Amino acid sequence: MTHASFRSLLQSPGVREVCELRGPVGFMAYHGGALEEMTDVIARHAAEASDASYYGVLQPEDLRWHIPSHKVSPDESPTLQSFIDHVKVVVTVHGYGRDGMWTTLLLGGQNRDFAEHVAGHLRPVLPQYTVETTLRHMPRELRGLHEKNPVNLPPLQGVQIELPPRIRGKSPIWKDWQGGDMVPHMRALIDGLAAAARAWSI
Repeated sequence: MTHASFRSLLQSPGVREVCELRGPVGFMAYHGGALEEMTDVIARHAAEASDASYYGVLQPEDLRWHIPSHKVSPDESPTLQSFIDHVKVVVTVHGYGRDGMWTTLLLGGQNRDFAEHVAGHLRPVLPQYTVETTLRHMPRELRGLHEKNPVNLPPLQGVQIELPPRIRGKSPIWKDWQGGDMVPHMRALIDGLAAAARAWSI
């Protein structure tokens, strides 16, 4: 379900907007909570592990409103504006699912040097996955290049990472997993993202 206004989503019962300002690298997950599950968990843990800043919008279990990224505007959220003003570069964490791409991570966004940097930290710890940084190999709508997409608003812009269900622990392969919500692939992803954030020079 697509909702027309980011502001009205934020005002909806049960929706939580979270902002933690720390370092100049930021992690965002504004499709978090019940919408693109575990994206907020991944972004928050990676931010905490790297002393980076974090912004998330978490929807409750009974809500599934998708605001297109180019309509997630700081003009409609002072909290998001404060985050954008504080950070220099960001990683936005999204979830997606496409036939034939269940083990493919897409690294879009306008900062292509940062995308390659992040990919360089993810590939060694996620050998089960393809970490794609070539924009022409990504579905056009998942490339994260729109100028109003929040990933491109900080001074150095950023990377939009699209995660398939498997790495978020939302695949049938984890049906017998007894170790909690954070499956091993997710832990490795968080470690790789945090390492990339710590190693990036502003």
